[in-house]
Amino acid sequence: MPIKELVTPYPVIDVDPHFSRVVRYFRPEDYALWGAAAAAGPITIRLWDHIDPSKAKHGVRGAVRLTAFLGVVGGFLLAYQNSSFRFQGLKENEPERERDLAELSALKAAGKPLYGESELSPYLQGVASRNSTFSQFKLATMPWFNVVNHDNHGVDTTKYDSKP
Repeated sequence: MPIKELVTPYPVIDVDPHFSRVVRYFRPEDYALWGAAAAAGPITIRLWDHIDPSKAKHGVRGAVRLTAFLGVVGGFLLAYQNSSFRFQGLKENEPERERDLAELSALKAAGKPLYGESELSPYLQGVASRNSTFSQFKLATMPWFNVVNHDNHGVDTTKYDSKP
């Protein structure tokens, strides 16, 4: 089954990027968003406790820990989604395109598989691909990441034939 063709404002790099690739391509603003989301909850809880002090025996330590954990997880999902959107051409992606072209052209010149080797059968690679393609659109509902190397990425790989 062919992958749906995306109509995007920027060129598509990869419609189903591997988890490690998405994280490697994080920009500084993605890390800043992650940190801000992680810090927002505990700062808010502390501020509220300063304005209206809690009479609880142990204060607001539990609430601060919970909001910090939720902020770290939520911030990571936001940063991951932003990076994934750049791969899919939904956000400006010029630095990622250049890096992708250089990285995959070097792999192709070295005779290595572009998207890594997999021990799974082609059928299971297809199943994994169908399950994770476009999963970045529903990260808030069910976080699902591509952790399988496969060749179904929705792009023409002939662009990597030339030298970077």
